[in-house]
Amino acid sequence: MSPEIAGVLQLLALIAALGLAYRPLGDHMARVYSADRHLRAERWIYRAVGVDPNAEMRWPAYLRGVLAFSAVGVLFLYLLQRLQGSLPGSLGFASIDPDQAFNTAASFVANTNWQSYYGEQAMGHVVQTGGLAVQNFVSAAVGMAVAVALVRGFARTPAGELGNFWADLVRGVVRILVPMAVLGALVLVACGAVQNFAGIHEVGQFMGGTQQWNGGAVASQEVIKELGTNGGGYFNANSAHPFENPSPFSNLFEVFLILVIPFSLTRTFGRMVGSLKQGYAILGTMAVIWIGFTALMMWTEFAGRGPAFEAAGGAMEGKETRFGIGGSALFSVATTLTSTGAVNSFHSSFTGFGGGIQLLGMQLGEIAPGGVGSGLYGMLIMAIVAVFIAGLMVGRTPEYLGKKIGTREIKFAACYILVTPALVLGFTAAAMALDTPADSMTNSGAHGFSEILYAYTSGANNNGSAFAGLNADTQWFNSTIGIAMLLGRFLPMVFVLALAGSLAEQNPVPATAGTLRTEKPLFTGLLAGTLLIVTGLTYFPALALGPLAEGLAA
Repeated sequence: MSPEIAGVLQLLALIAALGLAYRPLGDHMARVYSADRHLRAERWIYRAVGVDPNAEMRWPAYLRGVLAFSAVGVLFLYLLQRLQGSLPGSLGFASIDPDQAFNTAASFVANTNWQSYYGEQAMGHVVQTGGLAVQNFVSAAVGMAVAVALVRGFARTPAGELGNFWADLVRGVVRILVPMAVLGALVLVACGAVQNFAGIHEVGQFMGGTQQWNGGAVASQEVIKELGTNGGGYFNANSAHPFENPSPFSNLFEVFLILVIPFSLTRTFGRMVGSLKQGYAILGTMAVIWIGFTALMMWTEFAGRGPAFEAAGGAMEGKETRFGIGGSALFSVATTLTSTGAVNSFHSSFTGFGGGIQLLGMQLGEIAPGGVGSGLYGMLIMAIVAVFIAGLMVGRTPEYLGKKIGTREIKFAACYILVTPALVLGFTAAAMALDTPADSMTNSGAHGFSEILYAYTSGANNNGSAFAGLNADTQWFNSTIGIAMLLGRFLPMVFVLALAGSLAEQNPVPATAGTLRTEKPLFTGLLAGTLLIVTGLTYFPALALGPLAEGLAA
């Protein structure tokens, strides 16, 4: 079987698995966030925290809950790293330096999981499991809670309440993420992933000599890093490491974990707004973009030109032979079109156009299907913009799901769209203008620029994957990428929740003959076009200086 056919078969198997999970998981999540009763374990948590889960919140109170919980998470994780040298299970590792501890704390709380450290050489068992793995659960649940709050803004009659943040957070962890993570971890252990608390030990090498490795609760952290679209690896090689991703089957399973919740949330959205067709329209847009990007990535990686590429059957440099080009392309597109950041290959070794596809996937806003929660609310923001554009074309006040899109709503949407590009392009320009970051670049020219652009795109979009070839463990990069991650995560949430509150205060508008049918394929095409045009106009000049210039030169 040729590698190209194997790649296509993997894609088809992945689509089939996602299709089977779509309905039951989407309906389950809708029931979770609409339930009136609390589980006993959830009630214990509410009593311990001291909150009333039945108290409805308007958007400012909901936002305060998001920010307060996340701020405590940053502080706790920072202190845990700074005290690591005094903790049991540290494996002899020293405490983390202040700038790197800040960067890592911001990264995991912001659901980014950007890593400027070698996991197996820096973090002990307590920090890995009690700090990083815990944030993998709760940061994902925060994103899901914000998405559900926006959906309620569309679904509810004029009252202004968006639900209860603490109830949404706890339910997301207890009823969705933990059960799925337990099952997924069992699958990964069966595939050969490591799950223990072993210390550092020496392992023999095929060519002679030994190498030091430490064990850990790898499978359980691996599953939630993919399921929660987090991405931080237990080991520096991330999902290319055989302890994290042992086989082609585990590789395909991990891609499934990355995509299953973001895609299924579109059905949750349809259920909660009372129209499954509306969910299918959002799903269709996500699926078209994802399949299109995957096809382009496979084409550019299999069609690499030059003697070395032709001898290897494609651009195999930087890719694991056990996954091949097909499995690497699938993983690469999945991780950059979501806010995951896990990698099973060396992104810097992809072709010039392949690197451009990865960058563009993040610059779209990671909404096809996007991160857990963040993909859905990002797509709904773009749907509002698409409806607004359609309204301008026909001279009619735009409406979406029975709510008018007026000046206030479009301002919130515009602010949401502008935050991330401002962070990415601003920090990239500053880094290229300074001397110190240039010392971190191992490549010059277009590829070196792409490394810097990729780093800030990954940070501000809360992706976390690295282009590699860039030494980001410096005070400049640790500090600026940390700031970009926090602002890129929480400023958009401010505008999402403000928009949700504005929508929740409106009376529903009855549909008329002139209402745009947003459940039709025509709207799906309009939405996809809006996404590509807005992103293209924003990032095309920067892409032209980096991956496009490199690809055309090759």
